[in-house]
Amino acid sequence: MTSVPDPGRLTPSTREDLTNVVFLKNQVTSPFLEVGDYTYYDDEGTRPPFEQANVRYLYGPQRLVIGRFTAIGPGASFLMPGGNHPMVGPSTYPFTMFGGAWTDATLETFLGIEQAGDTAVGNDVWIGREATILPGVTIGDGAVIGAHAVVTKDVGPYEIVAGNPARTIRTRFSDDDVARLLRVRWWDWPVERITTHAATIMAGTPEELERVADAG
Repeated sequence: MTSVPDPGRLTPSTREDLTNVVFLKNQVTSPFLEVGDYTYYDDEGTRPPFEQANVRYLYGPQRLVIGRFTAIGPGASFLMPGGNHPMVGPSTYPFTMFGGAWTDATLETFLGIEQAGDTAVGNDVWIGREATILPGVTIGDGAVIGAHAVVTKDVGPYEIVAGNPARTIRTRFSDDDVARLLRVRWWDWPVERITTHAATIMAGTPEELERVADAG
């Protein structure tokens, strides 16, 4: 389908003027970063590459995993556990990072400190401008993160959160409809089927989308 954006290109193949939108899968290089098809970052045409400017302390082994069809606004940032300081004892000073005798004296202790796990962002998530996602957070499918929000804990599917620290404003749909959408998983459909039913995906009801899914 030549009229559908090519997920293998850095910028959408169907809009030559849409150069501020970057399909991240084709830009990131770190083995600790995984991004699904059609997930994009709006760099406004002037910002540095996402991996360098928006993902901090990506040293591993924890990963940042982002699903399909997720939209990330300008300046949104992800803080990875590599930037955390120890908080289990009297001091938060990172002695281990300096090498030499300090590393020798603290490495075993540092490695024994529990750290946050992977940071995971689901499918069809909208992350607003300049939002900050803290280490180890999971953001569910269909969630919306408000501009400038600071997300310190997990966000459920189809929740809208905002503020610092981010708090739930509301859930986009009823529990039954959220369950329908999580079962349908339209983002996993073949792109031809997504294209055929794009209007329903965008503006239909969860029940209507469920009927499309059940129709095969």
